[in-house]
Amino acid sequence: MTAEQSPRPLPAGTDTEIAIVGGGLSGTIAAIVLGRAGHQVTLIDRYDVFPREFRVEKIAGDQIVKMRRLGLLDRLSQAAVAFDEIVNVRRGRVLDRTHARHYGIFYDDLVGAMRAELPSTVRFIAGRVSGVEAGAERQRVSILGQGEVTARLLVLATGMGDILKRDLGIERKFVHQRQSLTFGFNLRPAGSGAFRHPALTYYGERVSDGVDYLNFFPAADVTRANLFVFRDHRDPWVKAMRERPRETLIETLPGLVKAFGDFEVIDRVESWLTDITVAENCKRDGVVLIGDAYQTSCPAAGTGVSRLLTDVERLAVHVPRWLASPGMAAGKITQFYDDPAKQAMDTHGLQLAHFRRRLTIDTDLEWRARRQIHFSRRRILHEINKVSPAFAAKLRSLGRPRVEPAA
Repeated sequence: MTAEQSPRPLPAGTDTEIAIVGGGLSGTIAAIVLGRAGHQVTLIDRYDVFPREFRVEKIAGDQIVKMRRLGLLDRLSQAAVAFDEIVNVRRGRVLDRTHARHYGIFYDDLVGAMRAELPSTVRFIAGRVSGVEAGAERQRVSILGQGEVTARLLVLATGMGDILKRDLGIERKFVHQRQSLTFGFNLRPAGSGAFRHPALTYYGERVSDGVDYLNFFPAADVTRANLFVFRDHRDPWVKAMRERPRETLIETLPGLVKAFGDFEVIDRVESWLTDITVAENCKRDGVVLIGDAYQTSCPAAGTGVSRLLTDVERLAVHVPRWLASPGMAAGKITQFYDDPAKQAMDTHGLQLAHFRRRLTIDTDLEWRARRQIHFSRRRILHEINKVSPAFAAKLRSLGRPRVEPAA
């Protein structure tokens, strides 16, 4: 909203045009984009300052493109640590190198950086939401000890939480329960040395280990590690990983120390068990779900931020049309869920989650062959690139696109 613009009059009985519940990454970015477009937005989150939470910690690829398009890349680049090369290793040998801009940042720092971009058209309320109601004309959000907020449109950006969605009759369908486990921890070089590379991705050595890959990258003032595995959360290996992370990693990935250097884990190991779910019965009057509130993503696939940014971009296209006419019936909301760009991104997320799991742990003949081809092709192209980068690029364009995590 410019200085010359005045707020649009609100229908009787409403406090704001758009109420967004959930002030994590998806809710905050949605509030920024819709607020910058001149909409009156109220963002509600239980935390005034977002706490440390183990979620997204690396931004790359199309996510950077989308952040730039949304006008948020400058703020991200100021808060994060940038790096431009990742050495990719399997079984102690270099597969190839990724040359592209990446940003390492802890999730709470990322949310804090984005909240600093909230425009004056966004009112932020720190409070616990106790209930929501949605209808064709007006939406209500009840906040403990603070009364209620009424709005024309309700946006739920509540992540994997189910309570508020159930208030509205929205359920979730499990696509794959216990899809993957993710571990996060900080480390430093053992002794007085330094790591061999600022950033490294080490892929699992044996199918039986269930390890997709381990990322090392800079974030804040430490080297951060993210480990993605497909194992049962009750497996004794998981307990060992939490209690003896260095020893467990060295036993599981024997070539790791040679490739990266010896290390010490300097604080506790965080973990995150992911279910792949999709919301059902969500095409309802007055309310729209974005990000993980609608569909969760496999962390190993790295599509979560891409999906939520797509949701925000498409929501910003539909909202002006919705608000231009009275009411907020389900017919309007359906346009968002049926949006081809959103559907394509959601489908891509599910497909890549399926691919990463099967490529890592499937033992039938087809996937053994695909795994061999996948890694051999990368190594061959890397060797060709040393001699003729142009020819290697041409071969990449002719072959099947690499299906790699974005972040």
